[in-house]
Amino acid sequence: MMQVDVRKATMDDRAALQLIGRQTFYETFARHNTEADMNKYLEGTFNERQVVSELDNSDCLFFMAWEGSSVIGYLKLSIGEAQTELREEAGLEIERIYVLKPYHGLGVGQLLYEKAIDVARSLQKTYVWLGVWEENARAIRFYEKNGFVAFDNHTFLVGDDEQTDIMMKKILDAGT
Repeated sequence: MMQVDVRKATMDDRAALQLIGRQTFYETFARHNTEADMNKYLEGTFNERQVVSELDNSDCLFFMAWEGSSVIGYLKLSIGEAQTELREEAGLEIERIYVLKPYHGLGVGQLLYEKAIDVARSLQKTYVWLGVWEENARAIRFYEKNGFVAFDNHTFLVGDDEQTDIMMKKILDAGT
């Protein structure tokens, strides 16, 4: 059985975070986007300055999934003004859950999701929300299985390509 350790990322993890971020986004979306759009998104989102800025922002929380000494996935949470939308004190945004392809279906995404819910509870948030690409059926099913419901949509830019994300929300109560 695979042993996965999920721990909070620190500034010392910035290079590994950049690498896992680029690799997992590319694996997930390259076939749906032009090379130019992918490169623009990856460079803008995962350059060292951006990653350092986010790691240094107390409203951005990163957690990394490790199997031994290898990073196999990560989670980005945003609260307060770091949220891409809503920005309500009661909410926490799951901005990213990404896992390397060889680890899909092995429960790593679920572990990262459960970490997000634990953090939301510890911060006394009343709901968790996220945006998921409307054509990412696998991710939509994952979130629906975990109790999320669609409530709106928004535009997400990959390079210069405007794509539509479904915004989904889960209300937290004592048992969820």
